[in-house]
Amino acid sequence: MRTAIQGPIAETSGAAIAEQALRACVHCGMCNATCPTYQLSGDELEGPRGRIYLMKQVLEGAQPTRLTLDHLESCLSCRSCETTCPSGVQYHRLYEVGHAVVAEAVERPWRERMMREAIRRITVAPSLFRLAAGLGRLFRFVLPDVVKAKIPPAVAVGARPTVKHARTMLMLTGCVQSAAAGHFNAATARVFDRLGISLIEAPEAGCCGAVSQHLDASEAARAQARANLDAWRPLIEAGAEALIVNSSGCAAFLRDYGDLLRDEPDYRDLAARVFAMVRDPIEVLENAPEVVARRPPAAPRVAVHEPCTLQHGLKLTGRIGALLGRLGYEPQPVADNHLCCGSAGAYSLLQPQISERLKANKLAALNASQPAAIYTANIGCWMHLGAGSPTPVRHWIEAVEAVL
Repeated sequence: MRTAIQGPIAETSGAAIAEQALRACVHCGMCNATCPTYQLSGDELEGPRGRIYLMKQVLEGAQPTRLTLDHLESCLSCRSCETTCPSGVQYHRLYEVGHAVVAEAVERPWRERMMREAIRRITVAPSLFRLAAGLGRLFRFVLPDVVKAKIPPAVAVGARPTVKHARTMLMLTGCVQSAAAGHFNAATARVFDRLGISLIEAPEAGCCGAVSQHLDASEAARAQARANLDAWRPLIEAGAEALIVNSSGCAAFLRDYGDLLRDEPDYRDLAARVFAMVRDPIEVLENAPEVVARRPPAAPRVAVHEPCTLQHGLKLTGRIGALLGRLGYEPQPVADNHLCCGSAGAYSLLQPQISERLKANKLAALNASQPAAIYTANIGCWMHLGAGSPTPVRHWIEAVEAVL
């Protein structure tokens, strides 16, 4: 697809990223076949191809409208189109550039700006999120159903092993996850401890920056990325082998730090090093000889929910199910496994109608085989699917720990 990018973005690194993606697109439309929003609407502008045309027009100088922004923001950024695309279009890189240009040009109403900023500030600060969740549980009886559904359950964290092994790996603490699902991190640390690996967390590291980036706060996202890199630098230099990230959305975003900090030479090399170090736990556990079931699963029939970031961002489709199968579980087939559940970070709060339709479809597919539990790999999906699922939703690392 020919393009001639104009305006303030021309001749920038962002323009180069956008131009590369646009030139790769052959407008075949195969992406629409696996796009969740196109599947729901049948509207060309609600699919990747239509959104690419909208971004191309704006990047070439056309004035965007509120309708342009709405079509872009109904995108889940699930990257299913990237897996489908025969030309290798890196849609998410184009989207980050194009959406930023459109969002800068289209004025949002003040209520919308306040809501987006409130969501961002609460989610990136574990103390605030913990307080909000606690108050929500306390006053649950007076809250409307739509708010009740967003309050995560309180789950006991359990003991964390001490750092005692020569082999060490970093682990991302996270923001919402550290407040709402600290048991994910604790279970991951216990499993790795049994492998002879100590997981260490840098106290100064926090939110990966994805929430800020997706809510028009790019500078805040870059600041969070820089803070994380600064916190990890000495531990990397001290010999940490890898950076374990047990939330696939965070892992996918960390691997994009090179793009996020592309204009900051002081961080480019370290961002590339972190890119090479990021590991979902499955990438370590599936090859570890110590991961052997020492007891049969209490309830082997399970469904594995593979988040979009795990499938289309990290390219790890099928690997969690394979490990669980090896450990004695019986993962059941899930129809339309590639389609998004509708969580997508803050999307479920900002686009509730689309999000709820996608959640209903995903829960129907996951529960079709009547599993004893649903295992996922992302904090947002855990919270989203758990609100309304008749079957318990857990992190898959808990299934591994249960049989070790």
